[in-house]
Amino acid sequence: MRGRGNSRAVPDKGHEAARRHHWKLWALIVALAVVGAGGGLIGAAIAARGPSAGVVSAGNTAETLPGSCPVASMADHVLPSVVTISATGPAGGGTGSGEVIRPDGYILTNNHVIAPAAHGGSVEVLFSDGTSAPATIVGRDALTDLAVLKVHHAHDLKAVSLGSSQSVHVGEPVIAMGAPLGLSGSVTSGIVSAMDRTVEVPAENDSSALLVSAVQTDAAINPGNSGGALVNCSGQLIGVPTAGATVPSPSGGTSAGNIGVGFAIPVDVAKTISDQIIDTGRATHAFFGLHTLPIPESAAAEARVAEGLFVAGVVSGGPAERAGLRQGDVITTIEGHPTTSNVQLQELTLTRDPGDTVTIGYVRNGHTHEARVTLGRQP
Repeated sequence: MRGRGNSRAVPDKGHEAARRHHWKLWALIVALAVVGAGGGLIGAAIAARGPSAGVVSAGNTAETLPGSCPVASMADHVLPSVVTISATGPAGGGTGSGEVIRPDGYILTNNHVIAPAAHGGSVEVLFSDGTSAPATIVGRDALTDLAVLKVHHAHDLKAVSLGSSQSVHVGEPVIAMGAPLGLSGSVTSGIVSAMDRTVEVPAENDSSALLVSAVQTDAAINPGNSGGALVNCSGQLIGVPTAGATVPSPSGGTSAGNIGVGFAIPVDVAKTISDQIIDTGRATHAFFGLHTLPIPESAAAEARVAEGLFVAGVVSGGPAERAGLRQGDVITTIEGHPTTSNVQLQELTLTRDPGDTVTIGYVRNGHTHEARVTLGRQP
């Protein structure tokens, strides 16, 4: 689809000037990216939690406090569904957590927990009764950091009860269960301190995963809690603990252990992705078919272009190209909202379905256009 606006060809002189601006902008973006790569952290950094070791920190005690869950009884009820996962592979290994989601042996966890075993490795699952069994990887989704395992010859396992993301409210008590630092059957309690966080976390091969609509909690989440269970006072799974915040230290490192800011993938997202993996072996995501780079304000001023996302490339025959977007365009709005980060596009691919239409505002050669992109299915 062609974007609205002046569709006449730009005279040669203007076209050459616009092309020089694009090359100048590209050079500025690359230069700033290289400089930024060597810079220090500012503010709180979000670090993926999983097989890596850390410092044991004291969480809340497993007792009932005024306005909190009956932690002891909930632990007795839910812990039989929570497992400790050990993954090993050619490059090493580590431990994490998971929960039984179907009684015939399907187990939900984080992708980064089992990633070491994804290529020629092995996965072992330890149950709360002390028994263990080998598991196979049914499928995994690096974009949402979720994965499903299958323990064969299992029957009548106790599956965790699934809650609903719609019923979760800020301030309600919650309990986190898992194996921080490999300590199986650990329980901490706290509250839901915020909702609808979008958190970018490190993933495989220098890529990133995106926690969309994440649940923020102050229940202690330490390395090894990843993939475990965040449950409400009815013992229902409302989130999968995945990441915790760290604070940069003056020496350039980060703090170790829980600081009271953790994030969990909401149960509705986890259920959708795990069902897809069990049914088809993979998750289904929407696809734009373009590669973009954020334009820093200084670079935009230097190159005399609009702030937004510089389109560095489009997939031939992909949704973006079919909608009329081209390399060199600058995306300025998505669904009417100003665009400043690639995360905004990534979030849409995780929250929209193939076939959905997204309105993109962009600038080309100084003229404003609008395109309606019909999302495809990620290859």
